[in-house]
Amino acid sequence: MENAKTKTKICTSAQNSADMLYALSSTKVESKEFWRWGSDNNLPEALSTLSRRSTAHRRIINDKADYISGKGFNYDCSVPLLDSIVKRANGDGDSLRQVLNKLAFDKSLFGNAFLEVITDEKNTFLSLYHQDATRCRVAKDSQHILLHHDWSHFRSNEALCLPLYPKFEKQNDGTLRSIIHYKDYEPMFQHYGVPQYIAGMNVSAIAYKTDRWNIARLDNSFQLSGVMMIDNAVDSEEEAQKLARMAEQRFAGKPGQVMFVIRDESSDDNSRFIPIESQNDGDWKELHDQATSDIVVAHSWFRSLSGLDYSTGFSAERILHEYEVALNTVILGEQSELLEPIAHAITSILKIDCTSLEIINRPPTRSKPIYMRVWEARKADGLEYDENDERQQLFLSEISKYNLKSIS
Repeated sequence: MENAKTKTKICTSAQNSADMLYALSSTKVESKEFWRWGSDNNLPEALSTLSRRSTAHRRIINDKADYISGKGFNYDCSVPLLDSIVKRANGDGDSLRQVLNKLAFDKSLFGNAFLEVITDEKNTFLSLYHQDATRCRVAKDSQHILLHHDWSHFRSNEALCLPLYPKFEKQNDGTLRSIIHYKDYEPMFQHYGVPQYIAGMNVSAIAYKTDRWNIARLDNSFQLSGVMMIDNAVDSEEEAQKLARMAEQRFAGKPGQVMFVIRDESSDDNSRFIPIESQNDGDWKELHDQATSDIVVAHSWFRSLSGLDYSTGFSAERILHEYEVALNTVILGEQSELLEPIAHAITSILKIDCTSLEIINRPPTRSKPIYMRVWEARKADGLEYDENDERQQLFLSEISKYNLKSIS
């Protein structure tokens, strides 16, 4: 199979967003050419910033993307074109699994993902390129996607316009290009999808702020806040304020804040520090733990699959059970949604049968190796077994849901 030599040129300069989700940007993009993504068109940048600041939130997004993209593909290796597209999906050398992982990440983070499909008039090749969702916007006609490197300074002559799949349009380099828009459904939102964790964005901000509070306390060596009374002779109120500012800059910190008070000189030196003790350490920890739990719930995910501790400790059986639930409620559905348009493009453009293309799923841990036979597993568990029973001669992989076709 011939791979595309030319990739869509999209500038990769990052757009800095303001602190946290609620300060998206004051820049108002005025254009009649596309639908805004968020009130100021900078919602993707804000979601990206939030994911980089909340530990649990980011870990769940990473893990969901890894589980959804699986461990590779099962397919009919006797079909050369299919084998080629799985191993090398585009001119950059990305495998199909790498492309799928990027799509799964964007969809978990933004509720939207974009895949560019490239071929030519004779359908002699197929290339699949992931496009950064922060660079994409839906055109006003709802039939095209605009790609631009900086939406805060949008110029139509710098944007690339691609039709939504299955429609293709010829580009300046002679290729035919289209783009697939994946989006999570949400009532009242027509043009863009909404991430599943939308109800947990506030608790993601709480988790970030509690982490920032603890870092500030650590930087200040967990010193108490208080009032420092200093007896000193000063000639004026301005001199007293200057002395207080100098002392504050040298000795005070955050959150261990100190207020300095300069008093007139007296016969006795009554300089002293009056601490202000705080008894809310437990409240902060409980707030952080509750926020973490709410983040997991908002993502429709599971604690053990993202490395979050249980009070009862590590349990391989719990991980396996929660993986089975996640596989049947989240992972398989997301895989089907991502893979179906790709399989359709492969079939319609390359004219090959790709019904054998399946994502390989494996759990993060196993209580027994998959190459054990059923009777060996029953024996290990102290159950009745029969070595001569044909049903118990099967390997565990043959009766599991992990899509393994053979044992090597």
